[in-house]
Amino acid sequence: MSDLTLYTLPGCPFCRKVERKLDELGLEYEPIEVPRSHAARDEVRAVSGQTGVPVLVDEAHGVDAMPESDDIVAYLERTYGEQTTEA
Repeated sequence: MSDLTLYTLPGCPFCRKVERKLDELGLEYEPIEVPRSHAARDEVRAVSGQTGVPVLVDEAHGVDAMPESDDIVAYLERTYGEQTTEA
């Protein structure tokens, strides 16, 4: 089981941007697909206080719910980017 969880929606370009970064960094994550209707997004609302996606949860680093694709990508690069280049 991964420490990373990504709340996502198929066809969402912002979600895809984060998924590409996760894949680029070789990170395993659990995708959780949210309903199309914002009114039905109870799970992501409970986690993040809002209904937009993507939302990243990183239990290993104490990130309870990070929204905004640009912020998530920057966080992933800062937190995990160094690890993939060290070998």
